[in-house]
Amino acid sequence: MKTRDDIRNIAIIAHVDHGKTTLVNEMLKQSDTLDEHIDLQDRAMDTNAIEKERGITILSKNTAVKYGDTTINIVDTPGHADFGGEVERIMKMVDGVLLVVDAFEGTMPQTRFVLKKALEQHLTPIVVINKIDRPGARPAEVVDEVLELFIDLGADEDQLEFPIVYASAINGTSSYSDDPADQEHTMVPLFDTIVKTIPAPVDNSDEPLQFQVSMLDYNDYVGRIGIGRVFRGTISVGDNVSVLKLDGSSKNFRVTKIFGFFGLKRVEVQTAKAGDLIAVSGMDNIYVGETVADAAHPEALPILRIDPPTLQMMFMQNDSPFAGREGDKVTARKLEDYLKGKLQTDVSLRVDDTDQAGAWMVSGRGELHLGILVEEMRRAGFELQLGRPEVIYREIDGKLCEPFEEVQIDTPEQYTGSIIDAMAQRKGEMKNMENEGNGQTRLTFLAPSRGLIGYSTEFLSSTGGYGIMNHTFEKYLPVVRNWEPGRNTGALVSINAGQATTYSLQSIEDRGQLFIDAGTEVYEGMIVGANSREMDIAVNATKGKNLTNTRASGKDHAAAIKTPKKLSLEESIEFLNEDELCEVTPDSVRLRKKILNTGERQKADKKKKKATN
Repeated sequence: MKTRDDIRNIAIIAHVDHGKTTLVNEMLKQSDTLDEHIDLQDRAMDTNAIEKERGITILSKNTAVKYGDTTINIVDTPGHADFGGEVERIMKMVDGVLLVVDAFEGTMPQTRFVLKKALEQHLTPIVVINKIDRPGARPAEVVDEVLELFIDLGADEDQLEFPIVYASAINGTSSYSDDPADQEHTMVPLFDTIVKTIPAPVDNSDEPLQFQVSMLDYNDYVGRIGIGRVFRGTISVGDNVSVLKLDGSSKNFRVTKIFGFFGLKRVEVQTAKAGDLIAVSGMDNIYVGETVADAAHPEALPILRIDPPTLQMMFMQNDSPFAGREGDKVTARKLEDYLKGKLQTDVSLRVDDTDQAGAWMVSGRGELHLGILVEEMRRAGFELQLGRPEVIYREIDGKLCEPFEEVQIDTPEQYTGSIIDAMAQRKGEMKNMENEGNGQTRLTFLAPSRGLIGYSTEFLSSTGGYGIMNHTFEKYLPVVRNWEPGRNTGALVSINAGQATTYSLQSIEDRGQLFIDAGTEVYEGMIVGANSREMDIAVNATKGKNLTNTRASGKDHAAAIKTPKKLSLEESIEFLNEDELCEVTPDSVRLRKKILNTGERQKADKKKKKATN
């Protein structure tokens, strides 16, 4: 069988923060790719503003490095399971993977998730034990953990013979030895291992064309761009080809531009052939998983299977009293256009119409996935309102099932008791407990996803910020009956509109935790804090003190309140109860009741209590 020995196609996969993107940076620096005068930024592959701020990869990205006579196409993938849709489709584009594992942390939940996807595609693995110079690094034990994980995931004999490279990506060093003292400032061991281990693509470029789209992009000049791999044949600018749609129909079009990848750039090329990773424009209406084929021999490749969403939230037009003050995109039409437009590039997202005007049910792979979408929208000038996150139930073999997740927690041992109690309340079943040494304990649970909604804030608080929690979707299991999770505190709800005063907030703060400062503008029905007890309390946050003399005035001026807790977007979404909404604008995140009028809300609460009794 003829192969293209000048190319290797690999994906780089890992748990979040184990150093994938930093490793790609070093491969770019130390290859024969970039001009010497180019100053490469840290984590240059993370081009999205939110990626840079949060230090995570959200979108898969292509690059290519030159090593001697070989072009190594690299796809950098996200480590968060919430962006698993990005990982799954990439696996079809490549012939092997670099599995990056932290030499201190070892295998983590997302390590399992991404490796499982790779092994299912029968890809050839290379293991990179990264951060070898990290204090407390335990490379030999981590290699054993990785081997156990491979066996547990059903790797075949060839996959179990994986080569290992030890590296410190941040320092640009690597070696075949697990001794940090043997590290050298070179990536040659990694490059050599890739060329030697990863299979070269089959060269069947003389057969009819098959190119499958794995990612989408958009450009104002050339329109929709399909990114993927040429599996068979040759494609050239000007060719008339056929797009084989997901619904079984087909549509012909003319290829207007083809781009290859080199370093951090897309480079226009005239022709590409079997084994190449390319971007193609000229297709107005193409989607992930569709095949571009020879018009005379239209043969479709198997459709890419993407795991369905597990979490949903209501996205609504903003109708609060402050609507339209801070954003320039406030209409239902603009909101709908944006959400429907995201479906063109995010295959893990689902947007469904509802019977409520100006409201859509948006489904994704987790809280982070939907939270990033909201953050992108507010930065684009949108105002919107969000409902409480809910898990998506499925009927399997006649039984109603809900998503369960594997939860891995690393914590100082003094907090293990409170964590076990908290997870038990959330119907989490403990699967394993290991003493990691240095006073650290690793706990593993299987827990229903709905029990984890809103837990991360409580978890950080209960571990004093020293605990690390990771969770990833495991499977659907029968619904846990007679249990409904939710926060166990009520809300402090404003009964009027105006500016919050120090005098008024002083009288309120004894009842719980404030979310606002004096001077914050509030409206009736807006949540200004959390009650320390279960029920909601209606409060007057705008009342001023009647001054009777100069001395009293001075005393009031010196008064102060405790520092309020400023909730992030994620914390605000986690806080929500069934009867509450989160108002999101470019400048603000506010919590509110669905029913703003105090009297109407109290009537609705009484009705609800009667119905449940």
